[in-house]
Amino acid sequence: MTKHVSKLLVLAGLSVLALLALAMMPLFAQAQRLPQSQTEIDLSFAPLVREASPAVVNVFTERMVSNRVSPMEQLFFGDMIPKQRRQNSLGSGVIVSPDGVIVTNNHVIDGADSFRVVLNDRREFPAELVLADERTDLAVLKIDPEGVVLPTLPYADTRAAQVGDLVLAIGNPFGVGQTVTSGIISATARTDVGITDYAFFLQTDAAVNPGNSGGALVNTRGELVGVNTAIFSRSGGSNGIGFAIPAEMVKRVVDAAMNEGTFVRPWLGLAAQSVSYDIAKAQGLDRPVGVMVTEVYDDGPADQSGLRRGDLVTAIDGREVYDERGLKFLAAVRNPGEEAMLTVLRGGKTQNIGVTVEPPPGAREADVVLLEGRTAFSGARVVELSPRLAEENGLDPFQKGSGIYVYSVMRRSIARNFFRPGDIIRTVNGVQTKTVKDLENALAQDSSSWDIEIERNGRVVRGTVRL
Repeated sequence: MTKHVSKLLVLAGLSVLALLALAMMPLFAQAQRLPQSQTEIDLSFAPLVREASPAVVNVFTERMVSNRVSPMEQLFFGDMIPKQRRQNSLGSGVIVSPDGVIVTNNHVIDGADSFRVVLNDRREFPAELVLADERTDLAVLKIDPEGVVLPTLPYADTRAAQVGDLVLAIGNPFGVGQTVTSGIISATARTDVGITDYAFFLQTDAAVNPGNSGGALVNTRGELVGVNTAIFSRSGGSNGIGFAIPAEMVKRVVDAAMNEGTFVRPWLGLAAQSVSYDIAKAQGLDRPVGVMVTEVYDDGPADQSGLRRGDLVTAIDGREVYDERGLKFLAAVRNPGEEAMLTVLRGGKTQNIGVTVEPPPGAREADVVLLEGRTAFSGARVVELSPRLAEENGLDPFQKGSGIYVYSVMRRSIARNFFRPGDIIRTVNGVQTKTVKDLENALAQDSSSWDIEIERNGRVVRGTVRL
């Protein structure tokens, strides 16, 4: 009897499912159907392209390069002066202000001597470089449109960008002329691409090729979602994996360039590591999320806000983070002095902690000192290690007071024989060199040899240098 009842219940259940499926068929038919009118057949991105494409420009750069003289030429013709020639390169850019402010990629203009911008309507303008920032791979150019109001692309709110959103990539691939490709946002918050230190890329399957760099990724509202920056490819062509810098970082860099003239990255004053499955399990999480605070800089923003080592930061301003790059990016899109809200798991309890982001403290590139005199260090340009210098040069900001950083070494100098840019001078003749004054005092002694300890490429090297 029980078996018969069970069978009847199963059949009844199947009948209900079948009836539901029949009832839903008109809805499925509505969702996937053939166009019903000529108007629907004619649906096109053309109006969007007509609106957006005038704000996308071609960026031409020039630089002087020297041809190397081969050993064979030297053998037959003696000492020869290397011939110089002009080398041209091409990229794309986006007009973000009607008075001629243009954003592009840093790698588009890197090393160039002059810049030229060609608009969509073929007008050409010389351009001035306002700001180039290698670590975000963004650069800002300025042209004089001679009183003409230029078309622009407004910034999208990329915090609302979702996987599956339709996007267009507009640029000048391979120099063939302005080209538009379509696709979707195929991923957000890509931080492990290895292109920049402040990585939080949007990924798209819209075809992006060489020459598209600096061009626009546009949503269906005609807004700038991001600046196309790189592709993942083994052949050099598009494989459907392109990366764009989100508009929120683009806007931050452009605003800094036009207002302060330099881009100062605010920081939180902490170091962190990604959360593994084991750490997540130990913290009572059902999945790995967030970053574990491993160091807190004394009297830095995080320290002043009460963050501690061992805290688990799961989100910043309501956006989940999974590694330190993402955390740094979400802090860097805020202006110095603004508060970022961190969601922190401590002792099994979640709390929100506001951290006021500030520029890293300490010496900057402007504080670089040229060492002179008859010493083995003559010609080296040095500066004290500080969080600010470290942030500007991709160093560990927690190396405070651990030595003197060799910023550069002049050509044909004595120091060129002993030191390289990036060396960290830790001791001279047994004396710790925490400040430039410490180093200058050590070199003031009359001597022709110096016992030194330096850190080079993560390794400590000890030795004696002599004139």
